[in-house]
Amino acid sequence: MKLNKIAMHLAIAGMLTSLSIPVMANVMPKEATDATMKANDALYQKLPFADQTDFENAHKGFIAALPQDIIKGEKGNVIWDPAKYAFIKEGDKAPATVNPSLWRQSQLINIGGLFKVTDGVYQIRNLDLSNMTIIEGKDGITVVDPLLSEEPAREALDLYFQNRGKKPVVAVVITHSHVDHYGGVRGVVDEADVKSGKVKIYAPAGFMEAAVDENIMAGTAMSRRASYMYGNLLKAESTGQVGAGLGTTTSAGTVTLLQPTNYITHTGQEEVIDGLTYDFMMAPGSEAPSEMLWYVKEKKMIEAAEDITHTLHNTYSLRGAKIRDPLAWSKYINAAIERWGNDAQVIIAQHHWPTWGNDNIVKLMKGQRDMYRYINDQTLRMANEGLTRDEIAANFKLPETLEKTWASRGYYGSVSHDVKATYVFYLGWFNGNPATLDELPPTEAAKKYVDYMGGADNIMSKAKDDYAQGNYRWVAQVVSKVVFADPNNQDAKNLEADALEQLGYQAESGPWRNFYLTGAQELRNGVMKGATPNTASPDTVRAMTPEMFFDYMGVHLNGIKAANAKALINFDFGEQGKYKVELENGVLNHTADTQAQDADTTISMSRDTLNRIILKQETVQQAKANGDMKITGNAAKLDELMSYMDKFDFWFNIVTP
Repeated sequence: MKLNKIAMHLAIAGMLTSLSIPVMANVMPKEATDATMKANDALYQKLPFADQTDFENAHKGFIAALPQDIIKGEKGNVIWDPAKYAFIKEGDKAPATVNPSLWRQSQLINIGGLFKVTDGVYQIRNLDLSNMTIIEGKDGITVVDPLLSEEPAREALDLYFQNRGKKPVVAVVITHSHVDHYGGVRGVVDEADVKSGKVKIYAPAGFMEAAVDENIMAGTAMSRRASYMYGNLLKAESTGQVGAGLGTTTSAGTVTLLQPTNYITHTGQEEVIDGLTYDFMMAPGSEAPSEMLWYVKEKKMIEAAEDITHTLHNTYSLRGAKIRDPLAWSKYINAAIERWGNDAQVIIAQHHWPTWGNDNIVKLMKGQRDMYRYINDQTLRMANEGLTRDEIAANFKLPETLEKTWASRGYYGSVSHDVKATYVFYLGWFNGNPATLDELPPTEAAKKYVDYMGGADNIMSKAKDDYAQGNYRWVAQVVSKVVFADPNNQDAKNLEADALEQLGYQAESGPWRNFYLTGAQELRNGVMKGATPNTASPDTVRAMTPEMFFDYMGVHLNGIKAANAKALINFDFGEQGKYKVELENGVLNHTADTQAQDADTTISMSRDTLNRIILKQETVQQAKANGDMKITGNAAKLDELMSYMDKFDFWFNIVTP
């Protein structure tokens, strides 16, 4: 197997976009209980539903509807279904099974098509999780963030051409390093035009490293959890998936990536792109590790990337990601207000709809700024008063001025998990109580809990009473102990599923709803294995530096199995670099620009050959036979190294042990 094992591992890495083969549950969802209906109805009195400003803005500038044909891949797989959310109709009251505030957000997001933002600026919305923005210039057009995958990006550009005439793409600007903002780049430009200099690609400093790193190193765990977060295993319906809060859902097409030609490296960097003046501002570590905002002077337009949207965003993503800094985030927005706030007449982002008028723009920006700053400062205030992570989240309240602002509602992030993330960002996972320093692992602890509580039957009896009273959070928490103590107890799994389902129906956050409902589905029906996603696409693999490749091998190394093993291997990629790789103490270290004189073996091949092997386009045996790979010395050492590599099972359990 040798290097082919690495190919197998890479094939299941990356952020989940969507499953191409949806798997439906055997046990159907239930209806909302009286307690859920009462909780949801209360929001109609709490929030300003009569305010239609967002709907007016979401419709403003409409030019053309999205094509209604399903976008399919070469094998007939569904990449994008424009009618998937047709059941969400503007003006309809929320079903009993959907939080009214989330339903309102889903109605807004479902307003799709080609829109005029201002003279020479257009957006295509709801043809993917993100927006594509097109800016007309002197010689052609500049595409901002070409969606998540190639096929929807190509259709978005065609929709623009049909209504504005065909113009050459002269530049692509990528706001940040998340895949839904660059993955469709080959749908709007040809690589040959980029290499020839005909098309320029602009991106913030650190873009390539961040784009590849986040999708590879913790890819399997992140992808599995993303199947919960985006509701990919749920049917789109009023008892299932109604959107992700940031957009409807993710496309399932071909993820692509091209090396930028121009990097933005510092705030104040000014670039003239196709005759228009862009004033850039760096925002690393805000919504993404590599991110930038800018102002198009001639348009009086702020491009806010993903730092200013119509939701409380994630400072921590439930799929799993490095925690983001809410204080830095708030300061970037404040700097943008100071830099452009006096003159701006429109602000756009790569999700949701624009805001027009200087007063409205500044109000939106200040609200978003203050929300992230409030979460940062008040979390730390309460921590310094001795409250722990969960105590802070349970007692945290936004001021009414923010709480009743639609753009501050937690449709994608939530106050609860952003506050918890902020606590961990500063203080880590430990709450200071030594009793929690080395707690028993979940299964072992669950058995003790169940025993101390008088057994599973006793817990189930009390939990059913609590369920009847609408205490769903506690029911889910306590019955989960029964499930982890005895995963064969289907009655316990069903009761936990019922509680999670009602929590999902009440959830305002799209990801929270999707997590709850996916958990309920898997408790009732087990883990249903669909098509394994693969966003470790050829472009992503080619973008990995050798250092990333060897780091990724280190993640797969089973340290205990390899604890007493030793190997010293040279990798020679010719002009692409030479590396010394050392296996010792259960760790794989690598050193660039050197070769060990006493190496056990030396492997010589081009980087292109390595890419083909990783992508399963060529086997090691074929590479050796073709002369693409040469192995000298003790070739068995490579076999030994690969024998210590773990293969990750994508469909690991989450709601059961």
